[in-house]
Amino acid sequence: MSGQDESSVRVALRIRPQLAREKIEGCHICTFCMPAEPQVMLGKDKAFTYDYVFDMDSQQDIIYTHCTEKLIDGCFEGYNATIFAYGQTGSGKTYTMGTGFDVNISEEELGIIPRAVKHLFRGIEERRHSATEQGKPVPEFKINAQFLELYNEEVLDLFESKRDVDGKRQKSTIKIHEDASGGIYTVGVTTRTVTSEAEMMQCLKLGALSRTTASTQMNIQSSRSHAIFTIHLCQVRVCTPDDSESNETDGRLANGSSEISSEFETLTAKFHFVDLAGSERLKRTGATGDRAKEGISINCGLLALGNVISALGDRSKRSTHVPYRDSKLTRLLQDSLGGNSQTVMIACISPSDRDFMETLSCLNYANRARNIKNKVMVNQDKASQQISALRTDIARLQMELMEYKTGKRMVGEDGMESINDMVHENSMLQTENSNLRIRVKAMQETIDAQRARLTQYLSDQANQVLAKVGEGTEEIGNMIQNYIKEIEELRAKLLESESVNENLRKTLSRANTRSSLYAGGGSFSPAHFAPEIVASDIIEMAKKDLEKLKKKERKKKKSDHEEGEELEGEEEEYEMEGEESSDESDSEELDEKEDFQADLANITCEIAIKQKLIDELENSQRRLHTLKQQYEQKLMMLQSKIRDTQLERDKVLHNMGSVETCTEEKAKKIKLEYEKKLSSMNKEMQKLQSAQKEHARLLKNQSQYEKQLKKLNQDVAEMKKTKVGLMRQMKEVQEKNRVSECRRNREIATLKKDQRKHEHQLRQLEAQKRQQDLVLRRKNEEVTALRRQVRPTSGKVNRKVSLPEPLQDPSHRGIPGRPHSAGAVAPNGTPRKYPLRTGSVYTTRTARAKWQSLERRITDIIMQRLTISNMEADMNRFLKQREDLTKRREKVSRKREKIATEGTDTDRSIQSLNEEMDALAANIDYINDSIADCQANIVQMEEAKEEGDTVDITAVISSCNLSEARFLLDHFLHMAINKGLQAAQKDSQVKMMEGRLKQTEINSATQNQLLFHMLKEKAELNPELDALLGNAMQGENGDDSSSDESSTTSPARRRTTTQMELLYAGSGEFDSPTGDFSASLLPMAEAQEGTGDMGPVAGYLGDREQGTHWVINPVSSPKSSHAARLKCVYVAEGHTKPVMCVDCTDDLLFTGSKDRTCKVWNLVTGQEIMSLGDHPSSVVSVRYCSSLVFTVSTAYIKVWDIRDSAKCIRTLTSSGQVSSGDSCVSLRSLSIPPGENQINQISLNPTGSYLYSASGNLVRMWDLRKFVSTGKLTGHLGPVLCLTVDQMGNGQDVVLTGSKDHTLKMFEVTEGVQGSIVSCHNFEPPHQECIVSLAVQGNSLYSSSRDYCIKKWDLSRKRLVQQAASAHSDWVSALGVVPGCPVMLSADRGGLLKLWHADTLAPLGDLRGHDSPVNGLATNSSQLFTASDDRTVKIWQAKGSLEEGIH
Repeated sequence: MSGQDESSVRVALRIRPQLAREKIEGCHICTFCMPAEPQVMLGKDKAFTYDYVFDMDSQQDIIYTHCTEKLIDGCFEGYNATIFAYGQTGSGKTYTMGTGFDVNISEEELGIIPRAVKHLFRGIEERRHSATEQGKPVPEFKINAQFLELYNEEVLDLFESKRDVDGKRQKSTIKIHEDASGGIYTVGVTTRTVTSEAEMMQCLKLGALSRTTASTQMNIQSSRSHAIFTIHLCQVRVCTPDDSESNETDGRLANGSSEISSEFETLTAKFHFVDLAGSERLKRTGATGDRAKEGISINCGLLALGNVISALGDRSKRSTHVPYRDSKLTRLLQDSLGGNSQTVMIACISPSDRDFMETLSCLNYANRARNIKNKVMVNQDKASQQISALRTDIARLQMELMEYKTGKRMVGEDGMESINDMVHENSMLQTENSNLRIRVKAMQETIDAQRARLTQYLSDQANQVLAKVGEGTEEIGNMIQNYIKEIEELRAKLLESESVNENLRKTLSRANTRSSLYAGGGSFSPAHFAPEIVASDIIEMAKKDLEKLKKKERKKKKSDHEEGEELEGEEEEYEMEGEESSDESDSEELDEKEDFQADLANITCEIAIKQKLIDELENSQRRLHTLKQQYEQKLMMLQSKIRDTQLERDKVLHNMGSVETCTEEKAKKIKLEYEKKLSSMNKEMQKLQSAQKEHARLLKNQSQYEKQLKKLNQDVAEMKKTKVGLMRQMKEVQEKNRVSECRRNREIATLKKDQRKHEHQLRQLEAQKRQQDLVLRRKNEEVTALRRQVRPTSGKVNRKVSLPEPLQDPSHRGIPGRPHSAGAVAPNGTPRKYPLRTGSVYTTRTARAKWQSLERRITDIIMQRLTISNMEADMNRFLKQREDLTKRREKVSRKREKIATEGTDTDRSIQSLNEEMDALAANIDYINDSIADCQANIVQMEEAKEEGDTVDITAVISSCNLSEARFLLDHFLHMAINKGLQAAQKDSQVKMMEGRLKQTEINSATQNQLLFHMLKEKAELNPELDALLGNAMQGENGDDSSSDESSTTSPARRRTTTQMELLYAGSGEFDSPTGDFSASLLPMAEAQEGTGDMGPVAGYLGDREQGTHWVINPVSSPKSSHAARLKCVYVAEGHTKPVMCVDCTDDLLFTGSKDRTCKVWNLVTGQEIMSLGDHPSSVVSVRYCSSLVFTVSTAYIKVWDIRDSAKCIRTLTSSGQVSSGDSCVSLRSLSIPPGENQINQISLNPTGSYLYSASGNLVRMWDLRKFVSTGKLTGHLGPVLCLTVDQMGNGQDVVLTGSKDHTLKMFEVTEGVQGSIVSCHNFEPPHQECIVSLAVQGNSLYSSSRDYCIKKWDLSRKRLVQQAASAHSDWVSALGVVPGCPVMLSADRGGLLKLWHADTLAPLGDLRGHDSPVNGLATNSSQLFTASDDRTVKIWQAKGSLEEGIH
């Protein structure tokens, strides 16, 4: 049970359904699952086979049943297990594993981990119930859980209670170690003991909510780390014996001593559930900054995992080093890959052809994993292992003892164990007996059928006779049939009885013959005591048989000797003649083997007969000896009886003489009586004397019997020796035959090997020819392209250009090395001398051959990768074209529907649109065919790369000596220099061509602008031309809205617009040469107005200095944006790092930044009043009330009194501690003290009497009148990220909180209440991601989340009213209400501001507020303030009503 067992890693493939976006963009399905087979086809003809394949319509329960159910059952038997999901980002790994929690998820959509937890606890209950029913001790179970996250190669604990948002930036203290048996364990990880399914799911949910996720272009909620959820199972149960014999032994022990307690064993198992982050390409995900670093770290970990899988799965690399230590991911999974674990890998792929390369890579990855062999064994404690080993030994010994008792095993004379021949003979006889039984049963059925047929035939004949007579009726026919049937049955029984009687008669006759031969009766007749005649006849017959056997044996030895010489001659002739003589020798050997077997069978039969004869003689001797003893005892007893009778007679006669009173009659009577007794005794004595004589004669013959028996035994021994000799001779002949057969097999294998070698060389030459043709074709294309672009150059330039080109024939090339020390010829043409090393070191034939093979291999790899890269680029280009054509087709379709609904000039327009739709569909079909061809070519190149990998670079390099290594290194250096020079020249050419292309584009754009304005002037007089220009502008507007690249202008274009600036000098309407030329085409950009009215700040406008820090500067804007109703009128600059938070009144502005300061600004003068510093880290939240400023940094809240030189009067902590003055002035670290948590945000109630701070997963309440903590608001599972406070009519504070656990809660706080307060309401349905901002207006609450969604809630009814899904293209980071109008403003991480109608959440417009993420938003009675990462705070003002839009 504890022995090792090799178990391959099982691989399952899951294909996710196509996304709606992929269907809209026209992506085709490039995968096809073979029905009823675990095989998937990629592209046209590339097939992959796995253990399980699940198509797009597969359900979660089917995947769990096939992949995980057996692993959970194995955990109860002490086996480790691992299941991990691998695939590109967005392929459904988290959904399959079940770590992405959603409250709306149905029971059918539960992933692997929740189902495994249910299965685990259900199995525990079943085992406990079964033990209770059987009266056994109930097994004990202990379950622990761990949840780890591998983020940027740091192992983080997701169960850590002190974990915060910035905790991932701290260095992890978790260590990975290896025990003595090779198992991996971690130190410093939180382990939680669970006792129920609900506790386990709560732990899983808590860890999953703490996991790092983010949004990319390929996935809205992408996992940015690898997650490993581990379940440790420990059980103590009663040992279950393996065999029935051990059960009997245990039963005997139990009967012997009833006080022996049951034996227990301890089994442990661990189950890893691994949710790997998806492999991704940065150019497809569009990741930058932290996201790009995370993607690089993820790909590095997956690369290390792929190297481990390759080292374990590649049979040629199994003896090499396995790089487990290259990554912490592979180190943690060391047991799962090649260790003690049953492992299942689920490869998740996308079916769309857009992800073809990622899908092909994932399938190859999974294909290598199938070859990994794990060494699985039961995890037992030492006592249980010893008990199990002892039980196994006992069972084995009992089996051997039983075999000795039954005679199956026997010990020979030399002490060697062997299997008795009778066992094999018995098995053969049993097999024959079973076959005969089957045959007898079949014959009996045949007889029954024939009997029934005969009965029917006879009854039909009788019925026909009766029918002719006229007396036949149905009853008579049935009665006749029954009689005939009974007669036939009786006849069969009679025949059977006669057969049995005949057999019994034969048996009786044989028994009589045997009894007559061996005289076993109990009578005392002399005939039965004279068997020497029969025995002598039998002995004579045995002697004759022995003589015949000896003569036959001598003849056999002579024939064997002659046959041996003939065999040697035949072997020599076979070596000379070959295959023709092999058939004849085979037939002769078979005949000889049959002769030997026949002779051996005859001798064995004769030995058996002689042995039986000897046994019978020995038995007769034993019977004679027994009879002799009986007769002697009886004879002695009769003699003693005769003596007693004579004594009695004498005594009676004496008495008769002495007694005078006796009469004569009486004396005569007594005399007669005694005389009768005496005569009978005399007769009996005579009989015994004759028997004694016969017995004496038999004793004389006994010595003769013993001599005959001894002789027979000697004959049997000689026959056994003869048998042994024959068997030895047969073995020798078999050995000779085996040797000749091996020689023939070796010759056949050599021929087959040569044939395979020739075939492989042929395939290699064909692949090399294909590669050469491909290279030649591309070289011809390059030469043709270069000839078209060739220009006359000087000889020096020609030499420079031709210098880096490598020569194809290394024999015609000088020895490449260092430019000054390794050249073969000096600049003046004289040969250069080498004082340190001779040329023979570098010109060895072996080194040159190795370099040529390596150079060819490197060239092949480069060409293969270049070809695949070009094909992939072509495929991406086709995908982009298809996407554009699909969008265009959708646009034409909408236009056709619009025309059809309007009904104006319908037929002609719809016909033209239909033709355009058909043309677009034909183009899309052509592009789809091209994409399929590219995919087929890529698959073909991959296969050719696998087949052409004939040169093992590692083997070539490892076989080099020092001089050869120097030679190869010198050539590699020369090649690297040449390739680097070529790459530099190509880069310079590319840059030059890009500059020309940009210049051409600029010139084209300038000419287009001039032409457009000239046509615009003409259009004022020509209405048709004006209409055409309007259609053109609409088309450009649609193109600009569909692509993001067209809306960004490059610096080169802005520098080269001198013609347009001269043409429209002083007009103020020109911004960039590639911009739009009408106000209707402009997006809602930064619509700013320089002469805006700001009230009290207007007095400062004349004194501003452009670019000066620590002031609020007005912003000017071009005249083209005068129509905008929301304008940025001022900007506050002064912070040296991003601004994180903002708060304001009508006169003051407060800003907190990452530069650890909080600045106070005067909105009347536009100047900075003061700077509140000495914070331990970034200032993340700031609030102002009654001359007190509250700033938050890490786990501290500083209270500043700005009336008196801005000093810190109190310091509040997240744990509820209060200290006077500034207690954290000496702290300059990002670390948080033990017992404290990060404070994310603070808020004041409307009266300013209470402060609420969000720290960890709770909100702490502070009474500002006493500066004491009065209680806390609890109920969230994740960190509270935002909160806001409103007040009800009865004076109660209403605290609204949003958390990372996706939930939004409401707390009602009465003044003076203390202790823990739970939420009075949870708003449903929750967001799909963590909530980051809240805003309250009247009876409405607005919430935004990282799921890009904005929701509006009714506080009185406590329900959802409106929601705007995908409100932004990035995280919504801030919300606010525009003062003076029912408009709500939202900002995202991209710096975009959007306006929404406060009642209906209808979009009113958007504008670019900042070029960096917006971190905070605040409002006063007339302005809005936005804080951004660009280190500024912009002040916005609404001009007029915004309900109808920005413009």
